[in-house]
Amino acid sequence: MQINTKQDHTAVVVVDIQADFTQAMQGSLAVGGADQAYLDATETETRRLKSLGYPIYTTQDWHPANHISFFSNHDNTNPYDLIEIEGRQQVLWPPHCVQESPGARILMDESLFTAIVKKGMDPAFDSYSGFFDDRKKETGLADILKGSGIKKLIIYGLATDYCVKATVMDAIMLGFEVTLIKDLCRGVAPESTAAGLEEMKAAGVDIC
Repeated sequence: MQINTKQDHTAVVVVDIQADFTQAMQGSLAVGGADQAYLDATETETRRLKSLGYPIYTTQDWHPANHISFFSNHDNTNPYDLIEIEGRQQVLWPPHCVQESPGARILMDESLFTAIVKKGMDPAFDSYSGFFDDRKKETGLADILKGSGIKKLIIYGLATDYCVKATVMDAIMLGFEVTLIKDLCRGVAPESTAAGLEEMKAAGVDIC
């Protein structure tokens, strides 16, 4: 399904289209299928949606070098290990999207965006969602959207099974209606991507 007309009170949220998450840039945490063709498709559609009159927002992972999610900050661990920290589970990732590094760069023309919302800046908490970190501290995205009268969101980006899903589920929890453009998302793993899509669908997300 292609969105061809402007819907009232609707905005677009592009999730984490950043160098470290893409194969095209040989990123440290590259998502399968996030190649140059994918980047071209996302930018083309983002420009088209902007031309229809939609305000476009984006999230940006923006981690300090000592971030809790980096396996290199924990002794005797490997990338993708799952550990427990203060009663919560934490996936350990390769260092990625470090503040001011080339890998944190957004791979789109930043003039497309009404606002860029940074997340994951607290070294002690991960932040998959564009709305909250793991301790439920707000990023400010919800206030920006609600302050602009936004009630519906069109969401796509990286990665389906982590930051996209977390952003979508928090958007639903906050009362937004959500359309997910599946073809403009890529996931870390097939199994978790399929499960994430089912979870979002069950929550009432319109997946197109």
